[in-house]
Amino acid sequence: MPHTDYLSLAGRLADVAAAHSLGSFRTGLQVDLKADASPVTLADRAAEAAMRALINEAVPAHGILGEEHGRERIDAERVWVLDPIDGTKSFITGSPLWGTLIALVHGGRVELGMIDMPVLGERWIGQPGIGAHCNARPVHAGGCTTLAEARVLTTSPDAFAPDEWAAYDALSRRGAMRRFGGDCYGYAQLAGGHVDIVAECQLQPYDYMALVGVVEGAGGVITDWQGRALSIHSNGRVLAAATAALHREALCWLAAVPDIAA
Repeated sequence: MPHTDYLSLAGRLADVAAAHSLGSFRTGLQVDLKADASPVTLADRAAEAAMRALINEAVPAHGILGEEHGRERIDAERVWVLDPIDGTKSFITGSPLWGTLIALVHGGRVELGMIDMPVLGERWIGQPGIGAHCNARPVHAGGCTTLAEARVLTTSPDAFAPDEWAAYDALSRRGAMRRFGGDCYGYAQLAGGHVDIVAECQLQPYDYMALVGVVEGAGGVITDWQGRALSIHSNGRVLAAATAALHREALCWLAAVPDIAA
């Protein structure tokens, strides 16, 4: 399948996911707890099942790593990494800031990433080294180079261990503005030039691999807290910044936190 067709397939995956998730949004859907105490709904599971069925039909040699239904052919040359509803807590509380995350990983590197926001009607697509766009409109991360001028974002303080929070708190208080909330949408805001830094912890590969494509495609920088490239084996700490200079300054505050095993 030519590379351009992978973009088309990613769009079809987002469409089939939205067909399940949007129909259940704000309907009082039953919420279950997974083994790690995180919430899940039938919409999460049905959306991912539909996405996996489409991949297996269109590109049966490709692997799949999904939040709800696990790993399939994970050693394949190309692997799709899926999160049908990123921000399930937002979804179940009626917030529109949840999205579908889709990444295509080729030889361990992100080839394309998508943040699809069904309620907002926004589809953010990025290809590292090529570019990024939202609904066919080119987007680019902002030009902020200093922490003192930066708009800093994370989803929730609850996702940090005490030493991680101390580092993030020190970092974010030195920015021009700090905000909370947004789940995956914060990275779309960064890609669009509206936010300058996003830092988070306790993420899984299906939470961040798509973000790599969008942020890097938009000209931003995204790594773990030690400045290492993100992979499906990373430790779950993510730092995204609009520019390399800003990323280096932010790392000075975060890299001192003791590393954790992937």
